[in-house]
Amino acid sequence: MKLKRVVVTGLGALTPIADSTPDYWNALLQGVSGAAPITKFDVSEFKTRFACELKGFNPLDHFDRKEARKYDPFTQYAMVSTAEAVEDAGIDLDKIDKDRVGVIWGSGIGGLETFLKEVSSYAKSEGPPRFSPFFIPKMIADIAAGHISIKYGFRGPNYTTTSACASSANALIDSFNLIRLGKADMFISGGSEAAVNEAGLGGFSAMHAISVRNDDPKTGSRPFDKDRDGFVLGEGSGTLVFEELEHARKRGAKIYAEVVGGGMSADAYHMTSPHPEGLGAIKVMQNTLDDAGLDIADVDHINTHGTSTPLGDIAEPKAIVSLFGEHAYKISINSTKSMIGHLLGAAGAAESIATVLSVQNDVVPPTINHFTDDPEIDNKLDFTFHKAKERTVNIALSNTFGFGGHNACVAFKKFAQ
Repeated sequence: MKLKRVVVTGLGALTPIADSTPDYWNALLQGVSGAAPITKFDVSEFKTRFACELKGFNPLDHFDRKEARKYDPFTQYAMVSTAEAVEDAGIDLDKIDKDRVGVIWGSGIGGLETFLKEVSSYAKSEGPPRFSPFFIPKMIADIAAGHISIKYGFRGPNYTTTSACASSANALIDSFNLIRLGKADMFISGGSEAAVNEAGLGGFSAMHAISVRNDDPKTGSRPFDKDRDGFVLGEGSGTLVFEELEHARKRGAKIYAEVVGGGMSADAYHMTSPHPEGLGAIKVMQNTLDDAGLDIADVDHINTHGTSTPLGDIAEPKAIVSLFGEHAYKISINSTKSMIGHLLGAAGAAESIATVLSVQNDVVPPTINHFTDDPEIDNKLDFTFHKAKERTVNIALSNTFGFGGHNACVAFKKFAQ
């Protein structure tokens, strides 16, 4: 069968540097850091005391009090970014076949805040165990997808992908595949995460995965820098509307970019560390190029996983050079995480939004906080350090890798009739 073409027609972003897509894009181009001392809880006894929190987010600005109580923060974030994306896509709910619109959402953890509060309350209580009837429905990772479909009446395929930090990239790939196979006309897809709490901070700190640069939080996320000391924990949500091309044309939708490929692979190496030679990263990018029918010379930009971890930031550039050869030095590489931190299961969606906008606008946002070259990294690569770079971006890849060795990559192309 002939595969259908898939395009991006709506975007919604709720991030540590902005609470809408246009503001997010502008902040990325300006190299704004979202890292700051944590305000949500007392961090005085924690080794790391900063993160990339959402700034000034108040659920009551978006939901009435009764509704807000039913949602864990990760679902609140999902609903907010999706509302922006649905509006941005110009979807008239009375003029589409809702049986042909689905929701595939990604979250690596789900309702961690709800789990923390309920179990903490139980541990401190005496007498019969008391739990909220909303405990399980708020906590489970699939609930954001469910609430999105309930709000809008979308009755197509509905589920959640969980593959650690690759979760929302996997959601995008599944959405892309189901549309091009003719199983749906449109998907609301993306991911959300809300792990900036005592459990999230403490857990990642115990793994020595996050930066301890408490004296200078804004420069805590230092992808590809010699003195990087871990990622900066982030939170937020990103939503993309993927749509079959003819369906989008018939309703006169604006088109940001075309989705042309998606690849997946596994490192099959270690619980948390990447393969030292980047074998899983090589494979996932090659799979994506093969899926899209692209040559290595077609790629102009790669939005890397680029977490600012000691091992990951060596393996990924090594994989890029291994796969692309001399063409690697013509690719503009960057790390969105240098500004928004690591949004965990939402990373793939938030970074794909940035990648789509790079393709649309022919600009690659910078990788900030680079001070010292790492001799273990090929510094002849164009990491787009310090300043945004204007250049033609016809084809771009967005890489996302997760604990457990999960790798996902999505390819976007400048839309042409």
